[in-house]
Amino acid sequence: MKGNPTTIQSDASVARAAMAMCRDEVGSCIVLQNNLPIGIVTEEDINCKVVAKDRKPGEVLVKEVMSTPLITVRSDKTVRDAAHMMIRNRVRRLPVVDEENKVIGIVTVRDILTVSTEINELMNDLIEINRLEEVDVGLCNRCGQMSDDLRRLDNVMICPTCREEELLQ
Repeated sequence: MKGNPTTIQSDASVARAAMAMCRDEVGSCIVLQNNLPIGIVTEEDINCKVVAKDRKPGEVLVKEVMSTPLITVRSDKTVRDAAHMMIRNRVRRLPVVDEENKVIGIVTVRDILTVSTEINELMNDLIEINRLEEVDVGLCNRCGQMSDDLRRLDNVMICPTCREEELLQ
């Protein structure tokens, strides 16, 4: 999660929300009322509910165009829990709240994809390491002889005799 997400009061104008998003280089503001999250206003909300309807951003309040109810995730949940919530609720941004329902961060689809990519790369490395130590029973891919000590070398399973020959070359 990213800490200190961009927030805005519910009675602020859409223009003020857009300025905050530009300042922080983000695509959304979490809308607060009495310091508790009640909604989220996104670039899409502004484009579709204000700009496309030719309304003046300085005259429209955030609470009029925000997406609500706000879907949040507790800080003690896992990345997997957050991803499932995003999929189930069809949201791309998920504010993270503490035990008192105060916003402490935000998780986006991009954050989860970044973590997922890193985990997948790590898993691929671990699989490859385990393949190098793999011992199997079967036919040698080089000589065709049965062996109970096949090991992967250059992506083929070979017996001890063929491994020795390979090392001598």
